[in-house]
Amino acid sequence: MHFWILSSIGMRSHSYLHIQCSLDSPPAIQPLLCAVVPPEAPTESPTSPLDGEEEKEEEEEKEKWSPGSRYITATSEQRERGENEAEGSVDVGRTPSSSTADGRTDAVRLAEEEKMVQQDARMLFVALCLHLGAAAAAMLRVDAAQDGGGSSSSSSADTISHSLTVVQRLEALLVQGNGSDVSLRVETPNADEVKVIQAHSLVLSLQSHVFEEMLLSHNGSTLVLKESSDCAAVFDKFIRYLYCGEISLRLDQATPLHKLASKYQVAGLQQGITQYMTQNLARESSTGHVAGWYEYALQAGDLTLRDSCLQYMAWNLSSVLHSGEWVTISSQLLMSLLRRSDLILQSEMELFAALEAWIIQNEPDGLTAENALRAVRYAMMPPRELFRLQTQSAVLARYQESVRDLLYMSYQFHSASPLHMAKFFDVNCSLFMPRNYLSPLWGSPWIINNPTRDDRSTSFQTQLGPSGHDSSKRVTWNALFSPRWLPLSMRPMYTETGAMQPTRVEGGRPRIIITPATSSADFAGVNFQKTVLVMAHQQGKVVVKHVYNFHQSTEENGDFLAEADLYRRTSEYLIDSSLFLHIVVKPLYQTLITTKI
Repeated sequence: MHFWILSSIGMRSHSYLHIQCSLDSPPAIQPLLCAVVPPEAPTESPTSPLDGEEEKEEEEEKEKWSPGSRYITATSEQRERGENEAEGSVDVGRTPSSSTADGRTDAVRLAEEEKMVQQDARMLFVALCLHLGAAAAAMLRVDAAQDGGGSSSSSSADTISHSLTVVQRLEALLVQGNGSDVSLRVETPNADEVKVIQAHSLVLSLQSHVFEEMLLSHNGSTLVLKESSDCAAVFDKFIRYLYCGEISLRLDQATPLHKLASKYQVAGLQQGITQYMTQNLARESSTGHVAGWYEYALQAGDLTLRDSCLQYMAWNLSSVLHSGEWVTISSQLLMSLLRRSDLILQSEMELFAALEAWIIQNEPDGLTAENALRAVRYAMMPPRELFRLQTQSAVLARYQESVRDLLYMSYQFHSASPLHMAKFFDVNCSLFMPRNYLSPLWGSPWIINNPTRDDRSTSFQTQLGPSGHDSSKRVTWNALFSPRWLPLSMRPMYTETGAMQPTRVEGGRPRIIITPATSSADFAGVNFQKTVLVMAHQQGKVVVKHVYNFHQSTEENGDFLAEADLYRRTSEYLIDSSLFLHIVVKPLYQTLITTKI
């Protein structure tokens, strides 16, 4: 079946826009196969099904109507698996009168009709541009299944894409303002600067339901938009994305662009910027950006971004504490971090020093300062450091009454064994729970070169416990790394004569086993939690990628390095072809088994 839609573009030139669609073409592109005929009206259409009497009737109809009218001629041919065929044609037009009821002349009326036709043509052009790439691909894609499912080269699928050209034309359409039917006036409260963007309502409506509703309920060619200064500064980037489907941005532009994408419900851009932000948490910036992104995600309700930011800060807290944005974080974020037991930092003293700087810089109310100071785990500090804080810290001197009980319990913790203290005090609280300290007293780094080659082992020592009572006691640990550990059912089998039977080795996965070199009576009542930190190279910076907690073996987790392709030299888990690990051993007493984060 073939359709022709003829619309007069110019009154005097009698030019026509012909759109020919064939039902033999793929359905997705039937409305989009078009050709523009030169200004002179065609005397003969090589593809027109009209001939003989029908062609003569068409010529008579063209002479009947004035040049300003519209014609829609359609013929249809229907074939339904051997059933009867039917043909028909429809002409739709309107006979112009010499004068109208309101007294307008033919010239005025025809001018109005010409303007309306030109607008329709422009909107049609925009619609064609938006779908040209997909239409071309659909037209040129051959489905082998429809051709019998053969495997010969003649039935293979080929694709020709001109999507880049379409993007370039749409961008030129936006920049030049050709065919624009709406002006976006972007105003900023309490500012004189106004930004005006010439746009096309069809594009805005297709990309945003919010824009669609605003345009339907708005009369006029100017749409006034109230935006904050940061959003107004990137509004042209936002509109360009609606036309081109791509955007370039800097770290400081991510938040305002995410705001615009959320406000105008452009889901693709919103998800893309969230992904951009989660992938650039480690990127260096002069003032820092992770805490700011967390605050925005909390306000916007973006749980994915919020959790990613909070986890990054918790696992890389030392770098955050020494960044310029630390003293700018909110009290809510501060308390969220201080309450966590999975913080990764050098020592508790490092955390207290950063907290002291935050209190001095922000001067919070008394309750906020007291709550923050009570979240510090003073029992994890050596007694000599506690003495120094009491005598030298201005903040602690100011709020000493608020933390006096915690300091008293910490001194008692260091003077007696933790198990003895448990008989008289409730030690099942976060005060006596170690965090993930990178200090040599609590673990050791482990760099494994070429980790896929064979099994590796190492030994290191840690302090028996955080109490001063155990400060002189050491525990030696043996660690074994196996890149291809196999379950028992897949291990080599031996016959009675000692000969090894062949077995498959596929499916092995990395595993670490950490055990004490010797047993001791001092281990009574103590569970040692092992934590393996896996480093990765992101944005030119070494960061903690994963954290695995276990009692003896990473096999307890089941997902240790499950996503790491250690055989690929460019894997983000490898730094200079080596696997960077850090092992932390945390003693947990029987009354402290329940972890509080």
